[in-house]
Amino acid sequence: MRQAILVVLAGVLLANGGSGYAQEEGAKSFPPEQVKRGATLYSKNCAACHGVRMKGPEWAIDLTTFPKDERARFIDSVTNGKNTMPPWGDVLSQDDIAALWSYVVTGEPVR
Repeated sequence: MRQAILVVLAGVLLANGGSGYAQEEGAKSFPPEQVKRGATLYSKNCAACHGVRMKGPEWAIDLTTFPKDERARFIDSVTNGKNTMPPWGDVLSQDDIAALWSYVVTGEPVR
């Protein structure tokens, strides 16, 4: 029984690791190329409103303080829009949004 539980847990960990993003707050390991891609997408699509380093005008959310354990909220907001932010779901793919999330969670891309 104990071995079966360990096998299931190992499968879950492997499945999450293959998705390109961490689900748990404490596990913030993203591939460097994903973070770089997120930074590029951010610069092109988000910086005009949210600022060059995720901290922009008072009317836009300061993404440096966005809760790192609220990935689903981030994805929903980017995909469907929120308040004055337009929806980006028809412009950005799910992979693009995952890359943006990796950039928001980690900050600056690895050089």
